[in-house]
Amino acid sequence: MVRTSALRASAAAALLGLMTACGGGAGAGSGSMELTGTVLDPPFEVSSTPLVDTEGAPFSLTEDTDEDLTLVFFGYTNCPDICGQVMATLAGTLSRLSDEEKERLEVVFVTTDPTRDDAAVVEDYVDAFDPSIVGLTGDLADIREVASSMKVAIGYFDPDGTELDPGSLPATGYEVDHGTQVFGIGPDDGVETFWGSDVSQAQLAHDVTMLLDRG
Repeated sequence: MVRTSALRASAAAALLGLMTACGGGAGAGSGSMELTGTVLDPPFEVSSTPLVDTEGAPFSLTEDTDEDLTLVFFGYTNCPDICGQVMATLAGTLSRLSDEEKERLEVVFVTTDPTRDDAAVVEDYVDAFDPSIVGLTGDLADIREVASSMKVAIGYFDPDGTELDPGSLPATGYEVDHGTQVFGIGPDDGVETFWGSDVSQAQLAHDVTMLLDRG
């Protein structure tokens, strides 16, 4: 579940200090030549710290993404609401692209809950949406470092809303607070564009096509 919290408010403040509101970039909802997403200038510099893919191999969002555009979403498999919505949007976006466009695009899901989301769990999750989506897990500290470089804060809470120590989470019964944006990493390994969780498949596919056309 994604809740309103001091942690999330802090992350939102960091984002708002550098850009317009999520999903409301310049030209959103206007002519077909405009992006729905928000363009970042300067881009966020993404951490090169490797995470772990579903085969157990190291995977860095900078060193192992050679495509012209990489879409990244942070979420978790036990998420009861927004994560499934965004993952369905990503899968639907892929279905709207040509084979050539898909060859130039990488889509990555990064779990924010590695305690429960091991490689096998993540693989089953991403495969249910689209087998071409790369699923990543890893050490919690590494995940938080990569997320932080993209201005995504992660927190853990019990059912009463009390924040938990990430180093001693229970086996079950907790929720994860995380950013809900989809981030677009360009060929120079920086986050150049982002979209809010309410972006539609058609809007995201349109933007991906525009960004790929721009090279």
